[in-house]
Amino acid sequence: MLNPSPIIELNKVCCGYGAREILHNVTFALPAHSLTGIVGPNGGGKTTLLKLLLGLLRPQYGTVRVLGQAPEAARSRIGYVPQHFLFDLRYPVSAGDVVLAGRVERHRFGPYHRRDHAAARAALARVGLDGQAGRSFAELSGGERQRVLVAQALATEPELLLLDEPTANVDARVAQELHALFSRLAETLTVVMVSHNLSVVAAHATHILCVNRTTELHPAEALAQGRLQTALGDDLLFIHHDAACHVIDASQVFAAPHAAGPGTHGAENAQR
Repeated sequence: MLNPSPIIELNKVCCGYGAREILHNVTFALPAHSLTGIVGPNGGGKTTLLKLLLGLLRPQYGTVRVLGQAPEAARSRIGYVPQHFLFDLRYPVSAGDVVLAGRVERHRFGPYHRRDHAAARAALARVGLDGQAGRSFAELSGGERQRVLVAQALATEPELLLLDEPTANVDARVAQELHALFSRLAETLTVVMVSHNLSVVAAHATHILCVNRTTELHPAEALAQGRLQTALGDDLLFIHHDAACHVIDASQVFAAPHAAGPGTHGAENAQR
């Protein structure tokens, strides 16, 4: 039976760094077993939003609830895959060792237990790398490394999985495969991912969260989609937001200061 309570719930949240406000009046709720793609321009607040959900940043106004708790209290129930993973390829570590590191918070002062090794093997199997624990992490392909990092997050046995640009450094085919994996994972947990790959996100996500200082949440099926052929022959996806969506790329529309007020429908139409 699905949990009727929202997994993530923000109410009138304002947040920033010092006197600089990044997110303003953010209100939305995500249901259990949803796969939400977070999209928006650089500097629009996507990373700040993830920090709020992880409890690394507190709102200056409003409330944030994750899994029914304050984010910092729910952190042990959240799996997280960062955008950048710094790793020395000369370091002799196996895929299984990397996944086991997801359990380190449980054993700061002692060895891993049998249950930890079982959780690591199960996590590798969930990402399609069953039996690959002994392989050198350095020798894996880019897509396989990303799967190992997802497995590391899954080894914590989370209820919520946060992914920051999980397909940024892989090719289009691997990106499709990873997003299909995330769809399968959303059958048993809630997945939220930041992505610039709008075409793939739209094909798999149940919800799209547009972030640009404020937020607008759309069920994926409610968005009208179209495609444009660029001069270079690329197939470009674009999305027509409904009239209620005020999340636009300020760097394009508001190039001249105060040319239009935030949320102006005419400015949004120009951006389309």
